[in-house]
Amino acid sequence: MTNFKYPRAEKLKKNTEISLLFEKGKWRTSGNLRIIILKNKPATPVENTKFAVAVSKKHFKKAVHRNRIKRLLRECYRLNKDLFKEAFGDKTMAMLFWASPEMPQKFQDVETQFIKFCQAQKKP
Repeated sequence: MTNFKYPRAEKLKKNTEISLLFEKGKWRTSGNLRIIILKNKPATPVENTKFAVAVSKKHFKKAVHRNRIKRLLRECYRLNKDLFKEAFGDKTMAMLFWASPEMPQKFQDVETQFIKFCQAQKKP
C-alpha cells in the first residue's frame, strides 16, 4: 500500500532551508514546470524529503488562480510521490514552480506534465 499522505514533516517551510535551497540547488525545466532541487550531500545534509510549490504573482495576479495551481501541484506530488523519489532521490529538498502564464485546464494536464518531468529525470 503506497503512502498518499503529505504530512507536515514533508513540507518545506523554514526560511533557512528555503534560502539554502536557492543558494545551492540545481534548476531543471520541462514544459510548464520548473524545479529547484538540493540533494543530500556531506556538505549540505538533508534529513528527509521536503517539498514546496510556488506560483508567480507576475503571471497570475489573482490569489484564487495562484492557489488553484498550487493545489494542483501539491496533489500531483502527493499522488506521485514514489515516482518523484525514484527520479530525484529519497533525501532531497525541492520547490516546484508553474512557469507558464496560462492557467491549466484540468488536473490531468498538470499530472501528465509532472509524470513526464519525473521520468525524464530518471533516464540520465
